[in-house]
Amino acid sequence: MTIHLHMLPPSVNNLCVRVFLRAAGLPYEEENAWGKTRSPEFMAKIPAHLTPAIELDAHPRGAMWESCAIMMYLSNLHGLEKLYPKDPGRRALVDSANFYLTSTLYPLVSRATYPRLGFPCYPGEVAATEDAPAALKAEARQAAEDALAEPLEVFRSYFVRDGFIGDGEHPSIADIRLAATLEFLAMNDTPVPQWAQDYLKRVEAALGSAYSEPAADVRGFVAQVKAA
Repeated sequence: MTIHLHMLPPSVNNLCVRVFLRAAGLPYEEENAWGKTRSPEFMAKIPAHLTPAIELDAHPRGAMWESCAIMMYLSNLHGLEKLYPKDPGRRALVDSANFYLTSTLYPLVSRATYPRLGFPCYPGEVAATEDAPAALKAEARQAAEDALAEPLEVFRSYFVRDGFIGDGEHPSIADIRLAATLEFLAMNDTPVPQWAQDYLKRVEAALGSAYSEPAADVRGFVAQVKAA
């Protein structure tokens, strides 16, 4: 039962599922979805036109998107307790971390980094308004960067502490999601906190090439943008 993953190599949202599939040892194939997500063929399967997205016969719709949901589904499908613990308390930590990341941390990461990465910004935001003055866009981007300090501290003090999210000896799907997200902080003026640097090294050391191989695509893209 091979999983077909539609992905974009420079994206940290896509990175976490790419890391997960490798760490889980599941059979998969990757397809670069660049320029394809608005095609009739893609949208017939994935009407939200988003990546990462997987196609899998076992799924009731045959396809799904959203990185955390994909990792949760595949972990449940294959009984991957090492990555997604069954213990209610540990699972609650993992779920809470993922929901807090997607609802609070990542929106700020996108507002702080997408303008510099050249990624499309969300409708209604200053960066997505064509006639907004450049100074106003820069001010909004900086405000998002400054606001990252609070949710990052929440991750340090509550979720991560000195180990991994979920209080296990191995990274969970929440660690994969957070570590991938931290890769984009290199685009900010604010230095990545030392705890986050140490944590990222800890996750990568535990996952080995399952992390470093796909992460090289994101890191290479970030380095290219910063050098331009």
